[in-house]
Amino acid sequence: MSSKEVEELPPSQLGTKPYWDGCYEKEIENFDSHGDVGEVWFGEEAGMRVINWLSDKEQEGEVSTGASILDVGCGNGVLSVDLYKEGWTEVTGVDYSPAAVELARKVAKQEDCQIQFEVCDILEDMDTTESEAMKKNYDIVVDKGTFDAISLAENAVTDKKVYVANIARLVSSGGLLLITSCNWTEEELICQLGDSFTHRETIPTPQFSFGGKTGNTVTSCIFRKKK
Repeated sequence: MSSKEVEELPPSQLGTKPYWDGCYEKEIENFDSHGDVGEVWFGEEAGMRVINWLSDKEQEGEVSTGASILDVGCGNGVLSVDLYKEGWTEVTGVDYSPAAVELARKVAKQEDCQIQFEVCDILEDMDTTESEAMKKNYDIVVDKGTFDAISLAENAVTDKKVYVANIARLVSSGGLLLITSCNWTEEELICQLGDSFTHRETIPTPQFSFGGKTGNTVTSCIFRKKK
């Protein structure tokens, strides 16, 4: 299967910035009122599967907790906070929604985590960006739902290509991309990321059966940047 053979998803409001701005503005109100961090995309267990995988590799000596990590589309910052609390303290979170970044900073402060959060668009021009986070390279990039949201935009075909190119520039040579999706299968992710990344493995996730077929509620894949 080539990237051209991936069936595109119909556009959705989940692929628009106004939708996410509105969501996080409401979640800021809830947090200020009740201390509620808001919805955790795919549930906290999805993030913990990624963190547990990293912890296993750290124990095997393959990666270090000192590795630089970029949380792309960090939303409320819960994944960044969980990473920090598990010892991965060199983590930076970015999101194109100012409200998301504001909420993430509040959540991190409440949890006493010193995490750098920045407003920036992962699809912006890397040659002219003024974002400090986008000017750096990272040993590890984690994406939990951002590629999914981009896939639901009106210009998804073009935007996904920009995403892959930009992520490839952000990841250090031989570095890792850990991506979790509810819209794409392992095979479809490989097709769309394969020009810049090599599929290393897929983290086991919960399965469901329907009509005699078995599938996964989410897919979490580990990719290594091609040298």
